Amino acid sequence: MEELLRTNDAVLISYVEALLKDAGLEYFIADTNMSVMEGSLGFLPRRILVDGTQLENARTMLHEAGLGNELK
Repeated sequence: MEELLRTNDAVLISYVEALLKDAGLEYFIADTNMSVMEGSLGFLPRRILVDGTQLENARTMLHEAGLGNELK
């Protein structure tokens, strides 16, 4: 798994998750438990990871969705 995106924005994470799911791409949201443990301060970002073989497809999809500036 390789990092596609890192953010504190819960809405962005939900949106990207929906895009990935609709495209049938495998993904994993990392650091969710750490961000919950730190409370609601929001300083620990969560990472969206995708299979390395699907990374370019996922990046292209996010660019097409207007989220290219959010990519790592």
